[in-house]
Amino acid sequence: MSTTEEKFSLGEVLVSFKSCLVDDDKDVLVEHYLNGWKGLVRFMNGLGTIFSFVSKDAVSKIQIMENYLKGENGERYRTLQSMVEYEVGSSLVDLTKRGNHPESGCRTILRLHRALRWLQLFLEKLRTSTEDSKTSTLCAEAYNDSLANYHPWLIRKTANVAFLALPVRNTFFEVMNVGTTQQVVDMLGEAMPYVSKVYDVTQELYSQHNLLELP
Repeated sequence: MSTTEEKFSLGEVLVSFKSCLVDDDKDVLVEHYLNGWKGLVRFMNGLGTIFSFVSKDAVSKIQIMENYLKGENGERYRTLQSMVEYEVGSSLVDLTKRGNHPESGCRTILRLHRALRWLQLFLEKLRTSTEDSKTSTLCAEAYNDSLANYHPWLIRKTANVAFLALPVRNTFFEVMNVGTTQQVVDMLGEAMPYVSKVYDVTQELYSQHNLLELP
């Protein structure tokens, strides 16, 4: 996907997640959600191969969802609510074991949703950190409080070792292409509530339909 090779822009991610929310912030537009994720992939790729264990998987999940949007039932995938209603109502989701629908929209979004929680926690920690904060510690804490719960031991171990090679806080802020440290902190302060809201709306929707533990 050529989009992942472009420069990361925190501003674009802010706009995408802000544009996600519809119906009085109770539903999420899938196209804007995926655009937000493309930006997050560029962010991870801009830091080298450290996050490749997440970014590569995210790219494949984005592709699956874009194919649904372009497909004959594309309108059913316009929002997360319509996707869930369509797939659950049509028995297109493997609820208890992976079987006929390993790439269902519901399962695919759930994997992105879990990874989004990690990035949400990590970016918020970066925003509130000080110049001498260790990014490896911040990232590991965020990971162990979220995505690690769904990864086997070997991936968890590899990830935590990889985090030790993370650059200093200022390098992260440079990758965001916003400006000064204060400008980055301010934009993160503006962006994170929208990312959090999108996460919360998705979490509530999946919880209502008992979809949070899809195999």
